[in-house]
Amino acid sequence: MGPPGAPEYGGPMTQPPSAVSVRESGTGTPLVLLHAFPLNAAMWSAQLDELPGPAGDRARVIAPDQRGFGGAGLGSGEPSLEAVADDVVRLLDAAGIDRAVLGGISMGGYVAMAFAERHPDRLAGLLLANTKATADPRAARENRERIASAVLARDSVRLLLDERMANGQLGPDSQHLADRVREMIAAAPPAAVAWAQRAMAARPERLDVLAGLRVPAAVVAGAEDALMPLAEAELMTRALPDAELTVLPGVGHLSAIEAPEAFDAVALRLLERVAAE
Repeated sequence: MGPPGAPEYGGPMTQPPSAVSVRESGTGTPLVLLHAFPLNAAMWSAQLDELPGPAGDRARVIAPDQRGFGGAGLGSGEPSLEAVADDVVRLLDAAGIDRAVLGGISMGGYVAMAFAERHPDRLAGLLLANTKATADPRAARENRERIASAVLARDSVRLLLDERMANGQLGPDSQHLADRVREMIAAAPPAAVAWAQRAMAARPERLDVLAGLRVPAAVVAGAEDALMPLAEAELMTRALPDAELTVLPGVGHLSAIEAPEAFDAVALRLLERVAAE
């Protein structure tokens, strides 16, 4: 269960989690930020503090925990990023928000693209960071299933923790953040990790979805991201009709944590473009 006051999700679209934990700050243009795998909404602390601005009216920043992570329930549905995208719609409905700018990093980007496909009328702008619109090749899908099966069998995320930290989660200039990232990974429940791995393995290519969008967009890549090649960011930027690409030097896979000021500058520029529409 989420914390006291967390909105209850329901409705016919999916079998929802029991509740969701949501962090929110500021007023103004709604900006929903979707966290990376296997972290939680705590990764957005810098954005929650800074993006609303000194008066708090520059943006309404909303950072939910996705299914099974942080304070969110996992629910009983089959693994599906589409289900998580539908959760975001319920969050908007509960908050009285018609349209929002959606920002996602890594797995959060996958969810944001599923949202764009299923609910384009609710999208005011799109920020995609350290993510890709292509589907996993067979080897990657098999590796996701290997990890899912292992964490469930062992009832531990230690395998995932070791592999993520060893395989380029952080850029060379960001190793001082390793303990913070390890803490969030270690807090991920094995059931949520397995569910999310299987949901990500099942996702389709969505370059055609991006090509059909008519909203301002921004793409962020880490120059030292060993998990997400720069070529994937370039593919998304070319597919999107109105997108700006920013490559952050010295940054790995978690750009919002590693370079919060640079990431926030991209988000603010996108909010300005949305406001000018």
